[in-house]
Amino acid sequence: MTSNVILMALVPVFFVLLLGFVAGKARIVDNGHVEGLNALVMDFALPASLFAATASAPRDRITDQAPVFLVFGLTMLIIYLAWYWFERTFFVVTRSDAAVQALTVGFPNLAGVGLPILSTVLGPAGVVPVAVALATGSVLVSPLTLVIAEMSASKTRGADAPASPFLTAIRRALVKPVVWAPALGVVFSLFGMTLDPLVHSCLTLIGSAAAGVALFLTGLVLSAQSLRLDWRVVAATGAADVLRPLLAVAIVYGFHLAPDVAKTAILLAALPSGFFGILFAVNYRLDSATVGSMVIASTAFSVVTLAIAIAAFFPR
Repeated sequence: MTSNVILMALVPVFFVLLLGFVAGKARIVDNGHVEGLNALVMDFALPASLFAATASAPRDRITDQAPVFLVFGLTMLIIYLAWYWFERTFFVVTRSDAAVQALTVGFPNLAGVGLPILSTVLGPAGVVPVAVALATGSVLVSPLTLVIAEMSASKTRGADAPASPFLTAIRRALVKPVVWAPALGVVFSLFGMTLDPLVHSCLTLIGSAAAGVALFLTGLVLSAQSLRLDWRVVAATGAADVLRPLLAVAIVYGFHLAPDVAKTAILLAALPSGFFGILFAVNYRLDSATVGSMVIASTAFSVVTLAIAIAAFFPR
């Protein structure tokens, strides 16, 4: 029964991801210009899905996710800061490159891989912890990366730089729909507001595209990256796919969290590296080849680590 759960959770995910990869490699879809698909996922489909899920969730289901926020936030921050220190200490890289690589290692692929996997393992209830985790990363490590990148870019722009790179980065993060949509949904739920059925149906219709298109987009983005397998990429894969979930295990058992919450937080932490780092690297003209290699290696190796996590914590 466990093997069937693993197959149902992983095979569809990597099938759609492979479709995007092949479509990009075969030039069926232009993998050099993914802005349109990225906007569809990050500005429309995913925010709609997350808002509908959180706004329609009972209040107790939202409050039950507070430990997930704590565990996932601590896990990401520790991995992020550790990798940033590692890069700055042992390699000659800029602060921006170190920050983007730390984002890649610390912030997993919640939109592309997390949403379909948790929906399969936990059912419809799996959307809520994904929304909480995505909001956690979007208000913690993403703005931190933006701050570092903006401050570095401001030195290059000189007189054209914004007066406060820190405030600029925070503002850019907070106006993104993928950040405020799940937060607004949480507010709806906590205050007992009811989402109109017609509105819910409209949001669910566009939101249903989020998981599939996000996976296809991930494969498409990866198809444009060259794989450079050196020991730094191997170390990044180990940090993302092995150390991150092990750190989450240590935290959940250190805080003696309830089993269901603990298993969900661990599975979220076991997801492979996300592609936000690639988008940041391209946008700020940083080392996207290294970041892309980290994402490719992490995604490939996660077939093994995710199977282990599902078998260990969600046996049926």
